[in-house]
Amino acid sequence: MFDSIRSHRRWLMFFLVVLVFPSFVVTGLYSYNRMAGGEDVVAQIGDQQVLRQELDTAQREQMERLRGMFGSSFDPSMFDTPAARAATLQNLLSERALALEAERENLLVPSDRVRQAISGQQAFQQDGKFNYERYQTLLRAQGLTEAAFEQRVRADLQKQALLQAVSNSSIVPRTVGDQVRRLIEEERVVREIRFMPGEFRARVNVTDEQLKAFYEANQADFRLPESARVEYVVLTLEDVAREVQVPEPEALAYYEQNRARWGQDEQRKASHILFTAGDGGSARDKAGARKQAEQVLAQLRANPREFEKLARQHSKDPGSAVNGGDLGQFGRNMMVKPFEQVAFSLQPGEISDLVESEFGFHIIRVDAVVPAQVKPFAQVRTEIETELRRQAAQKKYAEAAEIFTNTVYEQADSLKPVADKLRLQVQMVEELTRAGMPPLPGAAQVFNARMISAVFAEDSLKLKRNTEALDVGANALAAARVIEHRPERVQPLEQVREQVRNRVLQQESSRLARAAAEKRLAELQAAASDTGFGPVRTVSRSKPEGLPQSALTVVMQAPASELPRYAVAELDGGAHAIFQIQSARIPDKTDPAQAAELSRALGQAFGAADDNSYIAALKVKHKARVLKSDYKAAIDEAKSAKKP
Repeated sequence: MFDSIRSHRRWLMFFLVVLVFPSFVVTGLYSYNRMAGGEDVVAQIGDQQVLRQELDTAQREQMERLRGMFGSSFDPSMFDTPAARAATLQNLLSERALALEAERENLLVPSDRVRQAISGQQAFQQDGKFNYERYQTLLRAQGLTEAAFEQRVRADLQKQALLQAVSNSSIVPRTVGDQVRRLIEEERVVREIRFMPGEFRARVNVTDEQLKAFYEANQADFRLPESARVEYVVLTLEDVAREVQVPEPEALAYYEQNRARWGQDEQRKASHILFTAGDGGSARDKAGARKQAEQVLAQLRANPREFEKLARQHSKDPGSAVNGGDLGQFGRNMMVKPFEQVAFSLQPGEISDLVESEFGFHIIRVDAVVPAQVKPFAQVRTEIETELRRQAAQKKYAEAAEIFTNTVYEQADSLKPVADKLRLQVQMVEELTRAGMPPLPGAAQVFNARMISAVFAEDSLKLKRNTEALDVGANALAAARVIEHRPERVQPLEQVREQVRNRVLQQESSRLARAAAEKRLAELQAAASDTGFGPVRTVSRSKPEGLPQSALTVVMQAPASELPRYAVAELDGGAHAIFQIQSARIPDKTDPAQAAELSRALGQAFGAADDNSYIAALKVKHKARVLKSDYKAAIDEAKSAKKP
């Protein structure tokens, strides 16, 4: 086992990452739209169904996340496959399995934990701090209420709690950790002689026969893929919105009708001291917790200024106790009902009697009241105009989309008519292949899988007619037309002669460098002379000191019991080197930072493996079933591919 690890260190690191990644995929979906009726059921778990519409939504969200991660290098065609959709379906079933188990276990997430999770999200922050207005704006953009979003966050935290309980209990065997550490830290003392291809280039005489032979043997390297010169037009919601004007009286009327939207409800800033019962609580039972709470309350009645001190000493709320009980600012529907009712009835500086909730007994102090307020029209005018423009554009977009669709179909010999009619720009792609092209940041992905299929359809290639109008996402329609089609072809030798010549020169120079290295190696082994080597240096798997992976593998694979010895390795660019491997040793001291990183990586790998096993068991427990044969086949194929 460890011989394999020794030979494939980079592969090991990649493997660790792959093991860790699925757990983030599983816990990363806060939500997906649940549609009712009229859709195919693709899977079932417990008494819940997974509809095809839900799967489509989850797949689009996954594609958008990947596009955000990889930017212009993201190739959607790699993920728009049956196997990718089957993986997304498995993730949805994993989400449902965790949710069902959290419900069965009656997992509770305190409201302050939900608030911390929300306020910690960068999307809701401005200048590094939680911004309530930004929070409300983003929720409105998604059509969500605060209560609904907070419930989704609470559900996600419940699932995370289940997984953390499993992964935190994972143990990495000490022998495994020690052996992997030794493999990574093992050092080899080496010297080398390099033979560079450039030193032998002048000795290579390339003939026409060699060029022809190399060209014919490597024609795939000189093949150009099928391509097309394509023109296209795109209709977006923004195109329509640019044509919409919003008069000031209309914006002002909208402001007056929706004044509540531009305001902030009354907020409270409060602190509390929490007393709980049970293991790790204030007392073993509820009566004991109440008694301790009453004693602390009596102290506060006598000296209210000790609130922060007593909160640090007695509160069992770890999130606020360290801050003297400070809960920050909150509005209605953000706290449990008994707490909220009392907090919104107190005056600033007033301390409550004992308040009982599902979490225990609270002593609440209101620190400040932030009254409700409404922003002036001038401050929100731009936002209102943007919203009204978008609303009007939504209506006009449907009309423009119908004109777009009909025109590209009825006048199929050109895209100019639809461009003129809707004041759009005809754009051009000179070399479009079936692989598509990288998306532009913030733009609709015009050449997605459906558009590529339409462009390279037989009718489009032969008749040069417009494709149908296709929805390319992000409120955009597009149509394309092939101007010129170029079939897959091999470039003629005369066109790539110089390229072939350079390849042959490099190949022959590298061959001569290898031969020179092997000849010198034979001399060294016969005469036991070590002249010509460079300076001594120490290398390891974690510190290769500039050695390419091919050379490092040769150096580190040499049996330690047979040192010193010589070895030949190929380097980058066709160079070769003779290595004199003098000795091997394990450092006496371990780099603490490296040891900690390795321990963390191994812990994550073992934890992720346990998480995956746990989720698989939950799917069996809650009777997860894939009902569509095409998805079943893709999942079975993926499972077979993982088997050794």
